[in-house]
Amino acid sequence: MLTPKKSLGQNFLQDPNMIRKIADTLEAPRDAAVVEIGPGTGALTEALLERYDDVTALEIDERAVAYLQRHLPGLDVRQQDILEVDWAALAAEKGRRLHVIGNLPYYITSPILFDLLAAREHLHQALLMMQLEVAQRIVGTPRTKDYGILSVLVQLQARPELLYRVSRHVFYPRPNVTSAMLRLDVAVAPDLDVDVDLLREVVKTAFNQRRKTLRNSLHPWTRAQGIDLPHGWNRARAEELSPQDFVELTQYLAAHAEA
Repeated sequence: MLTPKKSLGQNFLQDPNMIRKIADTLEAPRDAAVVEIGPGTGALTEALLERYDDVTALEIDERAVAYLQRHLPGLDVRQQDILEVDWAALAAEKGRRLHVIGNLPYYITSPILFDLLAAREHLHQALLMMQLEVAQRIVGTPRTKDYGILSVLVQLQARPELLYRVSRHVFYPRPNVTSAMLRLDVAVAPDLDVDVDLLREVVKTAFNQRRKTLRNSLHPWTRAQGIDLPHGWNRARAEELSPQDFVELTQYLAAHAEA
């Protein structure tokens, strides 16, 4: 057994019942192209191999790669930094969209999420374990404390669903937080008819001062662009706008900045 590396955020699943539950939750066809992020010692990987014919494991830890090669010789395991994966190329290699599953290191959860969303046209779904508080923010709704930048940007590019909590007691070593399984259904997400970089800038600027009205929180940006917000948006706060409202606001700002 490997000693978990704190620097890699490793917490290995150990509970057989939870492992089976997670593997069953993926709900993909037998011939699906399944990609596991950070398999570690392969506890979940073994369960996936029992259910799917095409499983690819992406692991940055060379010790874990060697361990998996010894114990699961039929597995397609690749030493790979998850933040450097070319998801489009991997989907092209497999000849179909990918079903992604994994226990995300807490310290890089957001970058992985946004990489997957950027590659959503190459994915069917992503079933991800993450810190419960992060999952709650992703599915947050307007006018709640959980609603924020993650909520808006994820919900515009996928349909997120918080499935269930995962106790810290099913891991070794035990993390200090409760985890949760989140499903991202990216196949249903519409194409965004907006400049995504500008959208991200508007959302982040608005929520950086979430208690202020948009007239005040966006003022440095609108002043620099020479734009006045319409009355309805002027008096609203970021936490009151739906994700689609942010798309319309960004479209308005883009159109008037170019005028």
